[in-house]
Amino acid sequence: MRLTCMFSFILLFGAAGLVVFIHLQDPEEIVHQQTPGIKYNMGFQQQKKDCISSNNQDRRLRKNTADGVATVEQSDSLHLSENVPTKLQSTDRRQSNIMFAMKDQLEGEEINSIRLHKRRRRFIIKKSPILISMNSSILNLPTLKSEDRNNNKWKSLYQIQRERKRIMRETCSKYKSNNRRIITPYHVSRIFVEDKYRVLYCEVPKAGCSNWKRVLMVLNGLASSTKDIQHNTVHYGNYLKRLDGFDHKGIYHRLNTYTKMLFIREPFEKLVSAFRDKFEHPNNYYHPVFGKAIISRYRVNATKEALRTGSGVKFKEFIQYLLDVHRPVGMDIHWDHVNRLCSPCLIDYDFVGKFESMEEDANFFLHLIGAPQNLTFPKFKDRHSNEERTTTKITQQYFAQLSPSQRQRSYDFYYMDYLMFNYSKPFEDLY
Repeated sequence: MRLTCMFSFILLFGAAGLVVFIHLQDPEEIVHQQTPGIKYNMGFQQQKKDCISSNNQDRRLRKNTADGVATVEQSDSLHLSENVPTKLQSTDRRQSNIMFAMKDQLEGEEINSIRLHKRRRRFIIKKSPILISMNSSILNLPTLKSEDRNNNKWKSLYQIQRERKRIMRETCSKYKSNNRRIITPYHVSRIFVEDKYRVLYCEVPKAGCSNWKRVLMVLNGLASSTKDIQHNTVHYGNYLKRLDGFDHKGIYHRLNTYTKMLFIREPFEKLVSAFRDKFEHPNNYYHPVFGKAIISRYRVNATKEALRTGSGVKFKEFIQYLLDVHRPVGMDIHWDHVNRLCSPCLIDYDFVGKFESMEEDANFFLHLIGAPQNLTFPKFKDRHSNEERTTTKITQQYFAQLSPSQRQRSYDFYYMDYLMFNYSKPFEDLY
């Protein structure tokens, strides 16, 4: 009898302890954190993409990513592991319906705990996703005007666009992850908005982005000529609006009705261009932030001066950093994948231009949107104007410094960009 009573007492004591533990538990540790957003329901035929210019803005985005999310239902979306491009991985994000059960009549010492719990519960409910259904983009590709349909040049460029979009759709379809995706503020943070001509431009660094932003500023009436706009005004003037600066309704409306475009560049050439710009010229951000970390990790017997300034990073050291799964310093937009910057399987871009055919593609796009006839894409080099542009020949000279294994791993790193944008293998020994 005494043993039975003791056993019953232990059970009651344990149950009471469990109740107290549940009420004191931080709900954010119990509940998978949810963030507000938009539910985009996009069809296969029309998928869209997304993408920031300064590193300060990058840090701002990482901080604010949890402030807003958009859920996308799409049959052909893509989510890749950054470091394993040949072994594609999928991400399955499921939103759970969560119920909090609380007793309203608790006395004594539990009252303060209950109030705190309720405040946290209200906070989590406030941050829950805002689901808004969204149809596929109204625009697939701006149509040719009737007078242009007999123009062989315009017809040829139009067919090129259709083919580029077809290849992207097929790539996304082949490597789709799941029919549900999350759009965070970061996804649309690289998209610049021009409301007058209804244009959304996903900025890809080292692919003509400075001149494209000059064009957008002229279209918006902020300048009369692209030649009048200085580099610092383009990148640090904050004259152009970003899509993540709008509310859910504004994002929803523009993604559905504006002409969305991006310009890309051969991945290895884009990488060498970024390296030359950031590490072969004085730079008060990339040298101390990236250079010092790279030299410290990958250079044997580095001098004190090199460790102090971060100047003089070699291309081989830079590639070691890029391919290191445990990088001493994080990724940067100038050498990140276009697939990650602009999410081509998530956002259905209407126009995909290439740096290699920039003048022709850019002026065709301006013609399609009805831009002023006197506005053409600028040809001038934005920075280091006396230096030769990064070409295929220069790119091969830099990659010749690497071992065959490093070249292969670099190709694997950018494999999806090569595949999605139909670029040929840059070296014959790649597989």
